[in-house]
Amino acid sequence: MEHDEKNCFHCGTPCEGVEITQDDKNFCCTGCKTVYSILAGNGLESYYELENTPGSRPKEINSRYDFLDTPEIAGKFLEFDEGTIHITQLYIPGIHCSSCIWILENLKKLHGGIRESQVDFPKKSIRITFDSQAVSLKEIVVLLASIGYEPNINLQHLESGKSGSDKTLLYKLGIAGFAFGNVMLLSFPEYFEMEEFWLEQYKPFFRWLMFALSLPAVFYAAWDYFVSSCKSIRSGMLNIDVPIALGIAVMFIRSVADIAFGYGSGFFDSLTGLIFFMTIGKYLQQKTYDFLSFERDYKSYFPVAVTRISGSREETVQVNDLKKGDHFLVRNEELIPVDGRLLRGHALIDYSFVTGEADPVVKSAGDKLFAGGRQLSGLLEIEATSSVSKSYLTRLWSDRTFGEKKEDRYKSLTNTVSHYFTPVILLIAILSFAYWFFTGYTDVAFNAFTAVLIIACPCALALAAPFALGNLVRIFGNTKFYLKNASVLERLAHIDTVIFDKTGTITRGNTSAIAYEGNTLDADEERMLKSTLRNSSHPLSRQLYAILDSHGILTPDAFEEHKGEGIEASYTEKHIRIGSARFAGKEEDPDADRHTSVHITTDHGYRGKFTFGNMYREGVSLLFDRLSRQYRLAILSGDNDSEKGKLEKLLPPGVQMLFNRKPQDKLNDVRRYRDAGARVMMIGDGLNDAGALQQSDVGVVIAEDTNAFSPACDAILDASRFRDIPEFITVARKGIRVLKVSFVLSFLYNIAGLSFAVTGRLSPVVAAILMPLSSVTIVVFVTLLTNFISRKLK
Repeated sequence: MEHDEKNCFHCGTPCEGVEITQDDKNFCCTGCKTVYSILAGNGLESYYELENTPGSRPKEINSRYDFLDTPEIAGKFLEFDEGTIHITQLYIPGIHCSSCIWILENLKKLHGGIRESQVDFPKKSIRITFDSQAVSLKEIVVLLASIGYEPNINLQHLESGKSGSDKTLLYKLGIAGFAFGNVMLLSFPEYFEMEEFWLEQYKPFFRWLMFALSLPAVFYAAWDYFVSSCKSIRSGMLNIDVPIALGIAVMFIRSVADIAFGYGSGFFDSLTGLIFFMTIGKYLQQKTYDFLSFERDYKSYFPVAVTRISGSREETVQVNDLKKGDHFLVRNEELIPVDGRLLRGHALIDYSFVTGEADPVVKSAGDKLFAGGRQLSGLLEIEATSSVSKSYLTRLWSDRTFGEKKEDRYKSLTNTVSHYFTPVILLIAILSFAYWFFTGYTDVAFNAFTAVLIIACPCALALAAPFALGNLVRIFGNTKFYLKNASVLERLAHIDTVIFDKTGTITRGNTSAIAYEGNTLDADEERMLKSTLRNSSHPLSRQLYAILDSHGILTPDAFEEHKGEGIEASYTEKHIRIGSARFAGKEEDPDADRHTSVHITTDHGYRGKFTFGNMYREGVSLLFDRLSRQYRLAILSGDNDSEKGKLEKLLPPGVQMLFNRKPQDKLNDVRRYRDAGARVMMIGDGLNDAGALQQSDVGVVIAEDTNAFSPACDAILDASRFRDIPEFITVARKGIRVLKVSFVLSFLYNIAGLSFAVTGRLSPVVAAILMPLSSVTIVVFVTLLTNFISRKLK
């Protein structure tokens, strides 16, 4: 593979003037160089031959995994623990290519204590068997993180236990397929009346064999339809499962009666075929995006354990064990898991995840800190003022709005149709029976009654929605719009109002538009500025450092970081200060309340300031312009209104803008829209939007990383497809039209079948041909048409 000399040999990141080399190869940081050294030192250089720059840039590990030294905590991540042989399964979102699989399945070459490692690529997980006397779970996790494959370990994983994925539906699909295939083979002699083979003495045996094969299909694979029907009837509603269950039951009972009394071979072929096709539809919907979690909550984001201080002793405890009054440590870049009071350390807290406010907040000793904030500046000692379950973050998450299921507020198109379908079919069956019975044709009466229920069993109707909507869910997923389930498509097709969060949704996360105001810096000042910023870990310093040109990196003779104020450095006899207006020697900044700024002072005096503004996503103006033609639009933001003027110029007229919105305000705003009759699609990115997302008809999360934390939502949209929101809505609307057309075709099949069934002369051969034919044609029709209407998405 060819590697760009200007980029990191390991991960491909631009090296930006940093000279870190080994074996004539450039690296962007010492972490990537260390990974290369580990691989090269263990004879694994071929890792780089599989893909070009296949690696991931390793993160700073520090002591984040010290909690795994506690046996009680580490034991909860083990699938198997017998003697010295332990097995663990870890979720690694960084797995993305064949090189990842290759290096992870060769972990035993990096550490002798690892016996075996096996990657499950679709689930982005790895199963590791290791010798606990030679290597600990913590050492394995640190090893993975050091080579750029940091596992995702959080509180939700700890509480969820070791349960694997549910394979019940897969088992049902296998059993239904086995039954259908064998029953069809046994039915061929009956179809073609092959008397020379199908001798009279063998007919009963093979018919009872078909009966035996149908039993697991009916009483295992199709059992959920009976359970759902009973619940539906008890609740006073008739869903689509009622006529399906009734049709299956009647078909089964009629078939048993046919072979018991010698009337014929029954309908076992059609019965097992119906169950098989419907199970395929359900399996496809479940399988589509199992790896995405739409029910994540605050536990997915919390650390598993924290360091608690007891007197002079430090101990690692589970987050759930923290109690009011406990003292604990929060390190740089860690999340605050409970509400507390700052005791020691300088706090620079990023609350954007909770409030939506983009700028970090400075806190001093004695100040109150809320759960959900991320510390950005060193080590803190905090006194807990509540437990995890009683923190502000969990109170927000536990709002009653989150417990409301959207499916309870809506009736799907399929269930709406079935509400009328079932009574009509039952009425036709009863009228057919009554007509033939009172005219003296008792046998014909029973034949007509059962034939109507069998031929009108809504198999085509039941298959239309799973295959049409399921195929669209698959297509949306392939284009990076991941839907929670097929019912989201129906709600998406009916929205008339679109509400956006601002920070992180229509603006880019972790990216700012930076403008300079002031005197022009000379070459020496630019070098000092770049070199000084390089030594700081502050997020504003890192953003500013990334945009400045490199003119040769200098090493400062002295460097000091003043927490909450700024940084200063000396180079020989030259001096520079970078930070707040007061720290840089400027009396006041008139825009301090409206913009975040970094001021600069050198030996030449005050030079100027860099102002950080929001960087809006590419195409946001065109997106709003297209949406405004059909939908009402609004923006809800936790930020102040400093960007209002810019947004008014950027967006079309008529977009309502509400600023300084707290999480509860956003929830109430969406609720007001819905109470006024609007069908709302809410698009956000953080927990501060979670209430609004749940209160909306369709809640969509914009994610830079679809495997990162997302509030409970209906869909996750990759940020790269942000401009395509109108296309997704249009395709959803066309998909519902396809579904309606397929229902019409299904009804035509039923009308044709019923007109024949009410005469009482329906034979098993006709039923066996007509029912699968209707099902197959509906499936083919909706699959081809949904592929056609979504072609522009690809």
